[in-house]
Amino acid sequence: MDRTVIAYVIYLVVSIGLTIWVARTLSRNGRIFLADVLRGNEKLAEAVNHLLVVGFYLVNLGFVALYLSGDGTIEDTRGIFEALSTKVGVVLLVLGVMHLGNVFVLNKIRRRGVLEHEQVPPVGPQGWVPPTAGA
Repeated sequence: MDRTVIAYVIYLVVSIGLTIWVARTLSRNGRIFLADVLRGNEKLAEAVNHLLVVGFYLVNLGFVALYLSGDGTIEDTRGIFEALSTKVGVVLLVLGVMHLGNVFVLNKIRRRGVLEHEQVPPVGPQGWVPPTAGA
């Protein structure tokens, strides 16, 4: 079998496996964060979490597929490792950037919600005091 094809198969198995693992980890651990961002609305948090996971899969698996093509033929075992290290390294960087982007956006939403919550007075007005005659 051609070494380039072997490198492609290994690249796809590793990249798809990493993408699935990262998506599941982010989904599982992100539910709590999303529930906090969305002020305890569990149904909305679950729906947003699912949409984020689907988008994560689409972007990352699309990138893995586009990045599959090689620069040339691989002639020896060393070439397989060099090609795989470059390709898998770039995929890992893209996964990390996607994760940081999601956390950044959700943290901004969370901060806005916390600021809005702090601006609401804790107790509503309880009565009216007429103005004094001298004031």
